[in-house]
Amino acid sequence: MERTETATELGSIRIADEVVSIIAGLAASEVEGVAAMSGGWGTGIVEMLGKKNLGKGVKVEVGEKETAIDIYLVIEFGFPIPRVAQKVQDQVKSAVENMTGLKVTAVNVHVVGVSMKKAGEKEEGFEG
Repeated sequence: MERTETATELGSIRIADEVVSIIAGLAASEVEGVAAMSGGWGTGIVEMLGKKNLGKGVKVEVGEKETAIDIYLVIEFGFPIPRVAQKVQDQVKSAVENMTGLKVTAVNVHVVGVSMKKAGEKEEGFEG
């Protein structure tokens, strides 16, 4: 897919893939029942060094006028996974379309773990 670029009379506007992934990640993390975004071992190392990765757990393919998004989540124990995943799809699609003007063709939700964390406790969970 090609990079998103819109020509105007003053010049061109280009939206980086990272911008789309940050918007999608923030939208997904706001959904009740989402415990965390899963980005693998590389993003964990980056965060230990003090840099927050807001696009963690998100993979995007951005075309000229549309995008497809893959999101990797850890769900809080006790929440119905299909319902949380549907809310994530709806929220991510809405946020990306409203903020970028791109048409979202797919939001694929990959549930990679369940968090057993209770309020005030250290994280105990399973990621597959």
